[in-house]
Amino acid sequence: MPGEYRFTFGPWNIHEGGDPFGPTVRSSIEFGKKLKQYKQLGFDGVQFHDDDAVPDMNDLSPDQITRKAKAVKSALDGEGLAAEFVAPRLWEDPRTIDGGYTSNDPQCRQYARERSLRCVDIAKALDTDLIVLWLAREGTYIREAKDSKLAVDRLVEAINDMLDYDPKIRIAIEPKPNEPMDHTYIPTTGHAVAISFLTDDPGRVGVNIESAHAILAGLDPSDEMGFALAYDKLFTVHLNDQNGLKFDQDKTFGAVDLRRAFNQVRMLEQYDYGKKGEFVGLDVKAMRTQKAEAATKHLSNSRLIFLHLVELVRSLDKAQIDNLISQRDYEELEMLIVNHLMGK
Repeated sequence: MPGEYRFTFGPWNIHEGGDPFGPTVRSSIEFGKKLKQYKQLGFDGVQFHDDDAVPDMNDLSPDQITRKAKAVKSALDGEGLAAEFVAPRLWEDPRTIDGGYTSNDPQCRQYARERSLRCVDIAKALDTDLIVLWLAREGTYIREAKDSKLAVDRLVEAINDMLDYDPKIRIAIEPKPNEPMDHTYIPTTGHAVAISFLTDDPGRVGVNIESAHAILAGLDPSDEMGFALAYDKLFTVHLNDQNGLKFDQDKTFGAVDLRRAFNQVRMLEQYDYGKKGEFVGLDVKAMRTQKAEAATKHLSNSRLIFLHLVELVRSLDKAQIDNLISQRDYEELEMLIVNHLMGK
């Protein structure tokens, strides 16, 4: 039953524990050693930023980038792993300080668009057709600094570049309302779906819904998933949890609000997520206070919580639920769900 789902995480989810207020607290782990932990933790795939696969790629030619990416593909094959997606890391380079695609500087915009094409090259070498776009700095701290209509035009142009460059590539926009920017231009699933219809090939542009990002927008992640599913645009998910409207915490899935997590699983189950090859992606980070020897439990725990919730979803008495809905006895329905989550 649980075997219907395949899970992924990114190498950044095994990390050193540094934060904006303090230095690292755990030793770095070499990429190859991280790969060896995936199967041990129950995971089948790897999420990549472009420079996770090819470090220092800005200093390399396109041919060199492809050769290095193919070497990573060989390493994945050796561990029995697949690459789920590749995402261009456009928020750390000095040229993207004012945004990549939406920068006011045309040379900076050109850098971001060229880097994105190299990201597509890496995805092809890793044998994945999925690009994830987290539009981290595509926004502004001050409204008057940018033209929001022009920003959308430029985002569409950049997406079209990638679609034109490779006719097989699919692009999943990962919306987030804020952080690092004060406001971003594509803050919600609705915005991501809408922008897809401005592109040259809307069928190849969808969304990656991250639980915490939806919560930061004051929205319910399961509703965001339902919206994307209605448009057949839920290309992947980033499951985690979030304790309130604050910084992006990437907590263990279900650790803050088990019922909210239950409803995300219920939505994925109800609409056969995964049947077309989609992965269940996690984006969870170990607490800074976690000891190094146990700093992967957030990953295995998130996976186990998901699978336990799958069992709970599948064991719901649907006839009883339908009956309560028909009677409009929502208090009783609520109690049924709460009791079910408590094992009663």
